[in-house]
Amino acid sequence: MTLTKLMKGTALGALAAALAFTALPAPAQAAESQRAEQRDRNPSRARVERGSRPQVQQRRQVRQERRQARPERREARQERREVRQERRSEQRDNRQERRAERRDTRQDRRENTREQRQERRIDNIREARRDSTREQAAREAARRAARERATNGRNTRYTGDRNRTYVDRRRTRDGAREQAERIERIRREARRDQRRENVRDARRDRREDIRDARRDRRARYYDGRSWHNYDRWDTRRWRDNRRYDWRGYRHSNRSLYRLGRYYSPYRNYRYNRVNIGFQLGSAFYGSRYWINDPWQYRLPEVYGPYRWVRYYDDVLLVNIYSGEVVDVINDFFW
Repeated sequence: MTLTKLMKGTALGALAAALAFTALPAPAQAAESQRAEQRDRNPSRARVERGSRPQVQQRRQVRQERRQARPERREARQERREVRQERRSEQRDNRQERRAERRDTRQDRRENTREQRQERRIDNIREARRDSTREQAAREAARRAARERATNGRNTRYTGDRNRTYVDRRRTRDGAREQAERIERIRREARRDQRRENVRDARRDRREDIRDARRDRRARYYDGRSWHNYDRWDTRRWRDNRRYDWRGYRHSNRSLYRLGRYYSPYRNYRYNRVNIGFQLGSAFYGSRYWINDPWQYRLPEVYGPYRWVRYYDDVLLVNIYSGEVVDVINDFFW
């Protein structure tokens, strides 16, 4: 290689490098010029871009204030929760006091009624004894009158011995029988009145118990999310709660849902599918059919008049005071 060729090659390389360095800022300058043109065309967008940083700071400040206010809101919620708890406890205490007062009132009324019945019974027995005494006196007077009429035609001057021990046993026996019959009749009437009073008391107590049960139905239940009234049982809300996913739990615990054969309370009774609103017989929701631990099968807890009841392979939610079916789960057990 000659010296001339080497000089030509180095000169050409230096020229190419200079051109490359001078061409590099061209795209950046073009992009900057394009942004300037767009800024000139749309000045409102440029103002927004310039003002975006204060808005971000303002949002950060708002979030910081909310974060600082969280403990206060948490304390306010806790206070409201405590107030609700106190109100519920007061209402519960008031219900218990009213129930105790009604129970005491019923007990006093029963005692008063029992005392009145006892007094009437004693008065009846005394009246019967007085009547029997009057009748006996009347019979004795009639016997004396009869003896006087019989002796009017006799020889009263006869001084011989007479049978002074003679007694008309038939009349005495008839009088004693009548007196015993009268006393027995009065006792039967007293026993009948006692039975009637007992029946009336039992019916009155049952009516009062039903009223108390209806008052207790206004209690509330918690389905995992919120409180509800018993007379407005929500058949869908508890199914949306994942805590009560009984299908998934049954899939992993199959043996728990295999309870064995169901024995109907009636021998010749066959299975009939039951729907909500059906009036179930009292024999089908006896205590031996209750599910005492609903959470074991991932069912919601119920209180007051409601009970989960097994009906063949189905599960029913029954109001045990009226027999009404409130909720139904078909094919629950295996």
